Amino acid sequence: MQTTGDQHLVKKINKTIVLEAIKKESPLSRAQLSEMTGLNKGTVSTLVSELIEEKLVYEIGLGRSSGGRKPVMLLFNKTAGYAIGVDLGVRYLLAVLTDLDGKIVSERQVELERSEAGYVLPVLANTVRSLADAAPDSPYGVVGVGIGVAGIVDDKGTVLFAPNLEWRQVELQRLLAEELELPVTIGNEANAGALGEMQYGAGQEASDLVYLSVGTGIGAGIVVGGRILPGTGGFAGEIGHTTIEQNGRKCSCGNKGCWEQYASEKALLEAAKPLGVERLGKLVELAESGSTEAIRLFHEVGESLGLGIANIVNTLNPDLILIGNQMTRAEPWIRSSIERVVTSRSLPFHRKQAQIRFASLDTHSTVLGSAYDAISAFFSKDRISL
Repeated sequence: MQTTGDQHLVKKINKTIVLEAIKKESPLSRAQLSEMTGLNKGTVSTLVSELIEEKLVYEIGLGRSSGGRKPVMLLFNKTAGYAIGVDLGVRYLLAVLTDLDGKIVSERQVELERSEAGYVLPVLANTVRSLADAAPDSPYGVVGVGIGVAGIVDDKGTVLFAPNLEWRQVELQRLLAEELELPVTIGNEANAGALGEMQYGAGQEASDLVYLSVGTGIGAGIVVGGRILPGTGGFAGEIGHTTIEQNGRKCSCGNKGCWEQYASEKALLEAAKPLGVERLGKLVELAESGSTEAIRLFHEVGESLGLGIANIVNTLNPDLILIGNQMTRAEPWIRSSIERVVTSRSLPFHRKQAQIRFASLDTHSTVLGSAYDAISAFFSKDRISL
């Protein structure tokens, strides 16, 4: 149903503006809200009263006076409800319970023995239930579940193709919503990672950034003008499947020479097999203990990452490139290789403007972005997305 520009819509827009201001800038007085939003004091007072009644805002006492009576200050009620965010990897499942401000209250990590949907979905549902059961009492309870998946996801929450999970046409949103009886949002995990860093991490000040999720594969969340770039079908960001070697290694996507065959965690562990290493954590331990062979392997994967990042710098000219997911654990041994290759292979004007950093949320960018997705869906039900 098309939304029309009637008085009800205007009120919804104004109410959204007031709530967003309180969420971002509280504690605030009603007078400060009026000045900040440009809405008259009567409108602000009415909308604030409704938000207090809805238990999304509460009064916390008196603030400083600027000459008259001391104003009553308002605060966003971040514990009015809780959200669950999930990062669905190939070998693991990481899930968090957060308040409405993204603060982690509880966390679960599960190692996945297999990747087929019939095995993963019950594990996922049970993990979400355990977090929901751990949620403190609140007016709204668990408002929703957001899940980031390393693959191509459509706007109905169907995983069309996830090459590293070997999933095709898995109706993840429908299946989980029916099983959990909670609102569920499904998105690409790299986009969720970019969202997490924009809201809570290193990307808060950048308007144009690329978040690189470097795990079993490589995906990108591309942000232009402060918004995720979805692409025509919503499938932008499969940057791990760009070709860097014409007749290179066979990829699970069906192509040859894909970037992630040389620069991902999977590629790194394949090279580490002669060392008897099957997990990234073990290779990190070897590097920390001074193993020259482990350090060499990290340097090599860093060079391969640098090659692709140089292409990103030259093509997209972003403010910021963030390296996230599991490869953040390797920062001490791959940073110099990445920077050296990017410096030598990117155009100087482009390189001068681009910062290359590691995600400040470490391995939690995607789960926090997924939780934010669920929180946004909850607020958008009765309000307007700004």
